[in-house]
Amino acid sequence: MVARAACCGPSSLALFRRASEYVDKIMRGARPADIPVEQPTKVEPVVSLKTSKTLGLMIPEAFLLRADEVIE
Repeated sequence: MVARAACCGPSSLALFRRASEYVDKIMRGARPADIPVEQPTKVEPVVSLKTSKTLGLMIPEAFLLRADEVIE
């Protein structure tokens, strides 16, 4: 098991929205092979305070303020 004090990942909501746009295009007749693959444009920084304390890491206050989610 890997402990992660802070990580960034794609926004789940943004991924679901993009998926629905792909489905819409396909349902309207677009060939899946013709639809370009896109990279996520929004990432969500998440910080686990418990894990960071266990690992002995100090997370800067500026990073905590910018994080979308801080798990206590």
